[in-house]
Amino acid sequence: MRRARVTYQGAYHHGMNRGHEGKAIFAKTKEKETFLNLLKEISQTNRIRIFAYCLMNNHYHLALENSSGKMSDFFKQLNGQYATWYRQKSKGRGYVFQDRYKSFLIQDDSYLLAVIGYLLTNPVRANLVKNFLDYPWSSAGLYFKQKSHEWIDTHFIEELYGSFADFCQQINLTINRELPIVNTRVGRIIGNEEFSDKALQKFNRRRSQAKVSESKRKDDFHFDSVEKVFREFKNIHQVDADKLDTSTHEGKRLRGSFLVYLKDNAGLKYNEIITFPIFSEVKLHSLGKLYKDAKIRMKKGK
Repeated sequence: MRRARVTYQGAYHHGMNRGHEGKAIFAKTKEKETFLNLLKEISQTNRIRIFAYCLMNNHYHLALENSSGKMSDFFKQLNGQYATWYRQKSKGRGYVFQDRYKSFLIQDDSYLLAVIGYLLTNPVRANLVKNFLDYPWSSAGLYFKQKSHEWIDTHFIEELYGSFADFCQQINLTINRELPIVNTRVGRIIGNEEFSDKALQKFNRRRSQAKVSESKRKDDFHFDSVEKVFREFKNIHQVDADKLDTSTHEGKRLRGSFLVYLKDNAGLKYNEIITFPIFSEVKLHSLGKLYKDAKIRMKKGK
């Protein structure tokens, strides 16, 4: 069983994910624009505060607050919807992201600033630009502008830095600095060892007070990424799910099994599953029966 991510409502996090095997899944302008549009929409829907972002060709970084307590839902939707769009656009098959998203708990405002500096100078370390403000696919150019941004909390970050001059100076100081990541009993955090005990107390208090339903606990602790489902399906059946010959009885049987994996293991809904190429010949209203039949067959070991 996967260990629960330690988080709580109001916790700061550094979140990231990358393309499978380092693939450049954000290489084109359209791909970056689509991801940022999804980030805007899904962060607002889940009421997650975004402080900073940086989108590179093969990965992304986010600095955020788990302001609604729905960070797990936020990342699941963000990665899942982008992966679905990317497969449809590229007519590709298989994995898009490396695995489930990574997140590091951030101790406080001072460590949050370290994370933001690390995010915004990522393009400089990659030799894409000399000045972090010149990179168009990060939030660097959004701060200290008269225009407000409805989904990026630039005002909070501006208050932390104080002025545009201090902002630029402090960000540039982080170019050659690594993040202060510490391994603790609650996982890897950006902060110090003492903070882990406080974080665990808040996490346990949130769980006891929330009285989370069983279905929600499954979402937080057991749902796997789509990429992992693809891998496990291939390991079990010795065939890629996207390469099944559904004109044969065996192919249709395996497609039904894959549907069960997507619904039970990845937690996908039917309207998400129907977008996979392997289900292109199946009607949305037929997925329910297909799922039930496959579930019964799998229980019987057929």
